[in-house]
Amino acid sequence: MEHIGGSPKAQHLCVLVHGLWGNPNHMNNIAKSLRATFPPEELYLLLAKRNSGSFTYDGIERGGERVCHEIEEEMKMIEEKGGKITKLSIIGYSLGGLVSRYAVGLLEAKGILDRVECMNFTTFATPHLGVRSPLKGWHNHVWNVLGARTLSMSGRQLFIIDQFRDTGRPLLAVLADPKSIFMSGMRKFKRHTLYCNIVNDRSAVYYTTGIQKTDPYRDLDSLKVNWVEGYDNVILDPANPYKAYTKVPDPTSFSSLTVAGLRWLKRIPFMIALGIFVPIGVIGYLLNSIVQNARSSSRIKLYEKGHEGVRIEQYRVPVLLKEMREEVEQVFETINSSQEQEYLRPEDESDAEHLGVDQRSRMKRERRMSVASEPTLALAPAQFEMIDGLDTLNWRKYPVWIQRIRHSHAAIIVRMDRDAFSEGKVVLKHYAQSEFLR
Repeated sequence: MEHIGGSPKAQHLCVLVHGLWGNPNHMNNIAKSLRATFPPEELYLLLAKRNSGSFTYDGIERGGERVCHEIEEEMKMIEEKGGKITKLSIIGYSLGGLVSRYAVGLLEAKGILDRVECMNFTTFATPHLGVRSPLKGWHNHVWNVLGARTLSMSGRQLFIIDQFRDTGRPLLAVLADPKSIFMSGMRKFKRHTLYCNIVNDRSAVYYTTGIQKTDPYRDLDSLKVNWVEGYDNVILDPANPYKAYTKVPDPTSFSSLTVAGLRWLKRIPFMIALGIFVPIGVIGYLLNSIVQNARSSSRIKLYEKGHEGVRIEQYRVPVLLKEMREEVEQVFETINSSQEQEYLRPEDESDAEHLGVDQRSRMKRERRMSVASEPTLALAPAQFEMIDGLDTLNWRKYPVWIQRIRHSHAAIIVRMDRDAFSEGKVVLKHYAQSEFLR
């Protein structure tokens, strides 16, 4: 692939990291967009490959270690050819964004970020807050607990039910901790950019990819959106994304009973999905999960013994600074996208008896803040903490509205060459020409 790699004269290395169940080919069109703007003498492109396919089941930290190892190898290889990398950018798609954030922490701990100028850190449709659906009650247990156990170690981390090493906290919470090596490394990048789908992302919904406590896009008919100039009908203006229409409800047609009925109707896709996929899809999905979990467990044991060619001891640094793939993916996405997001209410305080004083006060504050604007989603306390930590990086957040196809997670990066993914090409053009710092 002629758009990959670059000339030894290139001093800027850009690393692209694919997502769950993915492979380097998924990042081809991002790479092509960058290459159309930056010649090989200016930008060197590396598509990370050691986490391909089922290897993404093995956990975010192992994925991050593999990517860090690839970066080190590539920089060494470039130097052996007479070149020298002085600038670094990293692009992560979906799970690859989380893997990249972990790799950044390792690069920071090893002193590599001190030897280069950190330019762009970018994510496309990355679930920064995990993939836990904002649900309460039994829905929380059916999806968030069961779903977490179908993707091996990565699943537990994505659903934030893991305990990372000796921290006693979920890995994603540690990744966003201001005192961690991960955030220390992230702060060194000049620009932090994210692109997030506002609708039709069946893998990672808006609140987590956009690092938000609310979701104002659940009723697009009530909004007048504002576009980025030159990128109409695809990318919303991040400074002023929308204006809400003032609706005057008809009391004869919008009674509380009707509203309750509409809420029940919204549950129908979930019930239909269960009815269709339980006999065929879910059984196949779960059987595949059992196989992949077993393979992942075996692979992790070999990896931990150093049999994958990575000397893991050099990456096991202190993390706190005190000093059937497409078919399986479709089943996961269909069930995941059937969940209706829920919101915090005053009476939810009784459900938080087990939380600490600080966490309860945080939930009260979130409810007060949501009264005058959008209702706050029923996120976990750790997710609110992640938002607070990540927002200190001053992300440039671009909401994306993919309308031609109901699979915006793949379309946002044009994961494959399909005419229906044409709106994603607009996103990639914007990134390469308007957002990427050379």
